[in-house]
Amino acid sequence: MAGKKLEMKSITIDFPGVRALDHVDFVTETGKIHALIGANGAGKSTLMKVLSGAYGHYSGEIFLNEENIDIHMPGDAQLHGIQTVYQEVDTAIIPSLTVAENIMLNQTVQNMENKHWINWKLLFKQAEEILSGMNLHIPVKKLAGELTLAEKQLVLIARAISSNCTFLILDEPTAPLSHTETTELFRIVRDLVKKGVGIVFISHRMPEIFELCDELTVMRNGEFVVRKKISDVNANQVIEYMLGRKLEDQFPLLKSGTGEILLEADGLSDGDKVRNTRLHVKAGEIVGVAGLVGAGKTELCKALFGAVPNVTGTVKLRGKNLRLNSPHAAVKAGIALVPEERRKEGVLVSESVTSNLTAVNLKKFTRFLSFIDRRAEKNTALEYISALGIKTPTESAKVENLSGGNQQKVAIGRWLIADAEVYIFDEPTKGVDVGAKRDIFELIVKLADQGKGVIYASSELSEIIGITNRVYVLYDGEPVKELETAKTTEEELLFYSTGGR
Repeated sequence: MAGKKLEMKSITIDFPGVRALDHVDFVTETGKIHALIGANGAGKSTLMKVLSGAYGHYSGEIFLNEENIDIHMPGDAQLHGIQTVYQEVDTAIIPSLTVAENIMLNQTVQNMENKHWINWKLLFKQAEEILSGMNLHIPVKKLAGELTLAEKQLVLIARAISSNCTFLILDEPTAPLSHTETTELFRIVRDLVKKGVGIVFISHRMPEIFELCDELTVMRNGEFVVRKKISDVNANQVIEYMLGRKLEDQFPLLKSGTGEILLEADGLSDGDKVRNTRLHVKAGEIVGVAGLVGAGKTELCKALFGAVPNVTGTVKLRGKNLRLNSPHAAVKAGIALVPEERRKEGVLVSESVTSNLTAVNLKKFTRFLSFIDRRAEKNTALEYISALGIKTPTESAKVENLSGGNQQKVAIGRWLIADAEVYIFDEPTKGVDVGAKRDIFELIVKLADQGKGVIYASSELSEIIGITNRVYVLYDGEPVKELETAKTTEEELLFYSTGGR
């Protein structure tokens, strides 16, 4: 396959109240893996949405092999071989269709539009061949809604390469994947590159970028900053390009959690992923829940929040037994959860920043005859927007138009207003850049300093080491080891996470 060059020149796009891209240039080629990086809100995803045809109201030009091409709809991009796998997998997967139907979706739709009969036997066979070529063993007749987050991501990649694919845009593709799945994805990506496909790789994970990519483009505040070969830069230089300044120590100073026991669970089980869990959290303490993808961290967080039916065992808050049969009961008891899938479960994406920040505690803003005091609501929202450093054009902007890191700050902020006693964070820095991570770490440490109990669940072992006082390591749904964080290492956590005894 002859090499192709893709060029975006002087791309500018505005949304109400904000210029998202300001005369941005971007160049990449087939047969290469090009990292597109920047802090949250830098404009990476917006630039790629222009390239993929999702945003058509831009100015500037796009060239393929020096030929000016017109991209204003997704179909235009696909016609030129540009395919995209977005970060929000649940909005792209159709849960009621099978894996095969999801993979072969574009071809199926074309057949229906042309009034052709669908050869189901052939469709399943072709889907199976695509998965087999990727060395994946996902049943093609399984409903996509029954897949794990990691499997959904891989199915979307399979869909992208099932069509004419010259350039493949991957937006945070490894965020839901385990180490093994990430290794497999990298193998798939490298195979595609050998076949002449160009990869645009959006990620916040520096080790991945330096392991996988050939070159990088850095953006900041909607503008182009620099384009470099990976071999010509190091991680610290890249972070400085991203932030426009040197990065301070990533983790804030922790105090030792020496208060009374706030929350304790004993024999907690959900009949599936959570098995015989026993843990406790003290006031002023940040307790880690470490484990690989699929270890049961998310399920444990939801069980403690009353979001899982048929949970057995006991949960106590300040020594008092709780009956956590619903999230409402957990909130009423003083327990907050910032979930992993923020767009699906953590925020109301089509609502304003103000509505999201105040949604958990509307009673605080309700006045006579149940009317909401809009002025008080707005003032509180503005106060937390400032305190949390949420980048938004106005307090009335829709959350779906914010970057991932700012959406996460909104998800956290709503619970700060509610003033819970125990905060549960499930993968809180997923898809968040290094600058926003530091902000989130500071928020979490501040909660502990106020005497709150914090559970921090993550598969990022470096974060567990940097942000927690104690850690429970999960393997196959069960805590297999409790460790003092100051006396352990990432290697030891990984040993127990993989079933070591």
